Amino acid sequence: MSPLVLAGAVTGFVVVVLSAMSYNRFVRQRNFVSDSWANIDTELRRRHDLIPNLVETVAGYAVHERASLEAVIAARATAATVTTDVAAQSRSEAVVNAGLRKLMAVAERYPELHASAHFLDLQRQLVSTEDRIQAARRIYNANVRAYNTRLETFPTNVIGRLGRFERATYFELQTAPMPTSAPTAAS
Repeated sequence: MSPLVLAGAVTGFVVVVLSAMSYNRFVRQRNFVSDSWANIDTELRRRHDLIPNLVETVAGYAVHERASLEAVIAARATAATVTTDVAAQSRSEAVVNAGLRKLMAVAERYPELHASAHFLDLQRQLVSTEDRIQAARRIYNANVRAYNTRLETFPTNVIGRLGRFERATYFELQTAPMPTSAPTAAS
């Protein structure tokens, strides 16, 4: 075997191995994106589960605010049905956030509501959940950024195109203005 054929075979083997490694890394990164989305979805579901209790508690004190309360429930119901499309989830969660802002504004008008231990507990849980959503969102968006960067840079973009890997979408979320720390019973 001539040295030129041997060099070509070795080069071809190295290219195949590096391509396979690059392809496998794309698969791992795509799975990281999927796993981190699942973490966001878990936290969003937790928030969706808190909303009916929060609305019910506020409704007990704010009987004249039915339209605001029903709007929050409707937004929650819509957001709870979207789970696979990141952009659609982002839009529906923006509506939920707007509803939560209105709900908290309603709650501000009822001082006796702020004395309710049940309301304070729900508010603490909501603040905690919002913090967890933001942490999960940061991790997800970091994974998306790393994955998309590999899809756009040479030479890995060639493997990405050949493997038909598609860009991932960032999860943008406007959070409802909640207290930065959980309220205390004295506040």
